[in-house]
This record gives sequence, C-alpha cells and structure tokens, in this order.
Amino acid sequence: MAKKTKTKVEAKDPQIQEEIAVQSAPVIEQPKPKKVEKKSTNPEDNWEIKDRMYYLTGNKSPLTYLMRGSNVYYFDEEKGYERELKYTSNQRTCFVDEMKGEQRLEHIIFRTGSLMVPKNKTVLQKLLSLYHPHKDKLYKEHQPKVIAENEIDILEMEIDALNAAKNLDIDMAEAVMRVEVGSKVNEMSSKELKRDLLLYAKRNPGLFLELVNDENVVLRNFGIKATEMNIIKLSSDQRTFMWGSNDRKLMNVPFDEHPYTDLAHLFKNDEGMEIYSNIEKRLN
Repeated sequence: MAKKTKTKVEAKDPQIQEEIAVQSAPVIEQPKPKKVEKKSTNPEDNWEIKDRMYYLTGNKSPLTYLMRGSNVYYFDEEKGYERELKYTSNQRTCFVDEMKGEQRLEHIIFRTGSLMVPKNKTVLQKLLSLYHPHKDKLYKEHQPKVIAENEIDILEMEIDALNAAKNLDIDMAEAVMRVEVGSKVNEMSSKELKRDLLLYAKRNPGLFLELVNDENVVLRNFGIKATEMNIIKLSSDQRTFMWGSNDRKLMNVPFDEHPYTDLAHLFKNDEGMEIYSNIEKRLN
C-alpha cells in the first residue's frame, strides 16, 4: 500500500503571494486621539451649601448699610458678554435674563457692618459670593479656611525669620539692623543688637528675610561704616564718592541709583575689590 505524502504548495502567482503576506502581517491598531475636555468656567461648579457671613471692608460698622442689589453687572466668560444682576424675593436666579414673570426687588442690608445669609437663601449667597462687582471691594465673605491658611503662612514665615535671626553672625546682624535704625546701630551692645534683631524678625518677617537674602546688604553696611569713619565721603548731592583723606573722586553715582547700592556693586568688580581691601585695612 502506497504511503501518502504531504506536499508543500507554493503560490507562484505574485498576486497570491502578496495577498498571503498581507493576511499574515500583524495588525497595528492606531491610538485614538485623546478627547480634550473643555474646562468649565462656571463659578457655581463647586458650590457648597452652607450658611455664609459677609462683612464690610475697612472695619466699617454702620448701623445699616444698603448694598446695591440692582443695576449691577457681571461679565460672563462662557457667554462672552455682561449680564445684568438683580436680587429679588421671588426668583430662583440673580440673572435678569433668566428671570420669568414678575420681579419683586429685595434689599441687601448690612447691619453693624455684617450680614448673615442662611444656606436656604442660595440666590443671595451666589450673588454676593460669586457675581457682585463690589465683592472684595466694599465687602468680603468670611472664609475661615482661607484665613487659617494665610495665618499658617505668616506663622511659618515668622519661624523662618526668627531662626535666621538666631543664627546670624554679628556683621550680618549689624548690616540688617542698620537698615532699620541707621547709625544708632553703632551704639548698641551685642546683646542689644541680638534682641532688636529678633524683635525685628518677629515684627516684619518678610522684609527681614528679604534683607538676609540680599547679597548687597553687607557691602552696603561696609560702605556706610567707611563713610561714618570718614575713610570715604559722599557729596551733599549724593552723586559722588571721594576719598576722605584727599577728596580724590572714587566714583560717580548714576542718577537713578541709591549711592550705597551702587557702591556695593563697585566692590564686586575687579577695580572695586582693590578699593574694598584698602578700606578694610583702614577700618581694622
């Protein structure tokens, strides 16, 4: 009995070969373009239902203050035009173009500088919190969370300033305090200087940290000390520095520059470093 043999059939036709190749090629799926969602500019998206307190700015507390509740406008970014606002007692919106039927105008009255609006009066709350043009100008909403965040930032800055003051060397401390008290710093003992430095850091932490990080503050102090000791002199119009011994001109100060700031810049270049070294020897 004859054995059956398997034979391999080759497609000699080029068209058939091409079809086989196409069918056997892997299918690569093209990635679908991501759908870009347009961010909503509607201020009511994250609205929270709660009682809200409003108060007049500038610590004002008149017995009564009538806030304008009509003929005011809000620019709607989504719609692209200004919309008239009105506070009424019988409508579910503060936008005039959304109102239906009769409009009964209602007064917005602050008493002794404040206005409490319960959570069920959402129309008035949204008018005052989101849309009224006098918000943050004539009045503000009391926001404990925001106040707490601001207070934390201030306290952290105060801590940073006090730590910096505690670790400041005597030359830097003198330079910083000279900005605050001027030539009186020369009469202070080291203990007085340290005490006043800590008080200054606590009282004005932002400015204190700015001065500590100012690379020119020590050089300005150096120039002022040299002037006080008459090693160098500053002309009465504060436009020219001269050597105190012979009145020879040291440098001219540009009209729009502070003289000691410009002197500090001079000390940092090649020519100025030689002048700095000369003054330093005389100071010591």
